Amino acid sequence: MTHSEHVHDLHAPATARRDFLKKSSALAVTLALSGTALPALAATYVPPTRQRGSTVRNVRNYGAYGNGSHDDTTGFQRAIDSLPSTGGTVYVPAGTYLIDATRSIRMRSLMHLKLDPGAKLLAKATSADRYYVVNAYNVHDIEISGGQIVGERDRHLGSTGQWGHCIGVRGCKRVTVRDIRLSKGWGDGISVGASNGSTTILSDDVAVANIVSTGNRRQGMTIGRCRNVRVYDSEFSYTSGIKPGCGIDIEPDPFGTTICDTVRIENCWIHHNAGNGVQVYKTVKNVTIKACTIDSNKGFGVLMLRANTGYVLNCKLSHNRLYGVSARDATRYYQISSNTFRNNKTMYFGVKSSTGSLTSITGTGSSGGHKSSWQLELTSDCYGMKVGTNYYAL
Repeated sequence: MTHSEHVHDLHAPATARRDFLKKSSALAVTLALSGTALPALAATYVPPTRQRGSTVRNVRNYGAYGNGSHDDTTGFQRAIDSLPSTGGTVYVPAGTYLIDATRSIRMRSLMHLKLDPGAKLLAKATSADRYYVVNAYNVHDIEISGGQIVGERDRHLGSTGQWGHCIGVRGCKRVTVRDIRLSKGWGDGISVGASNGSTTILSDDVAVANIVSTGNRRQGMTIGRCRNVRVYDSEFSYTSGIKPGCGIDIEPDPFGTTICDTVRIENCWIHHNAGNGVQVYKTVKNVTIKACTIDSNKGFGVLMLRANTGYVLNCKLSHNRLYGVSARDATRYYQISSNTFRNNKTMYFGVKSSTGSLTSITGTGSSGGHKSSWQLELTSDCYGMKVGTNYYAL
């Protein structure tokens, strides 16, 4: 399936985004198991609602046109700045809103940016190396939901930089991003990390649920210096244009407080990215990747480098160009169990459409033509690793 065909199917009028993801994930697991029972998927995750006041502002009342040609950045900011100290909701009706992403829609604390399902925020073309269509910086108790945000990678006026993001979250606490589509960012669909100043402030308690991040240039999602990030029921796909090109890259910046602690990625579909499906890199600890379908990526399904403590559980990993899961560079204390590996390392074996029976292997080893070492890699410098029972087929 091409990217354009996928987007058409995904946004057919009768297809709700959450229903699509749940059905596709469940179907993929069913096809992979071929009669082998694995633990059931978790119940639907309900993202937290953040604290805010009851005031509602409509951006149309503050100078936003929504006609796709008028610069609506000022109208959005006027609506946000008009909220009282207790905060509230800024509502965006259906329409196409042209946004100067170098100025950004700047979030404030205690607010919900609520887009109608028919609302689109469209970034103006720019030559800037860095931008955020929606920018949350050192704020708390915020929510962003609904509609879609479209970057300007296809209309970008320059050739440098990699930090043009649809949503940027820096140094924020208690953030929910849900029910939204992010596409065509010059950098990432969404980037979560720390703010820098006289002190470094990590983002903490960030929930991402039921989003589709597709067709971005650098990553579907970057998780940097932060704590307690949860990503549920979401899709990260068709990232390409500049490395790393991952669906999700968990990678703290190499300066300041270089830490990322406690990330959970569950029931997500991560596919057709130019790099790895999920990358866990450097000073990262306590990462759980559970019940995800990770397929057709041009790198590894999951790559862990120098990562500390975590789980890869009950995932379906198939048709990735390199190993389904690879642990390298002194990764330690990971448990890898109850996963289905089918036709990974396609650079050697080619893409196979077979859905034949699976062979269960506990630990690493081989059984007939289903060697675990063909699809699961643990380099000799890793330690404290636990490989339980997984299921394999070429």
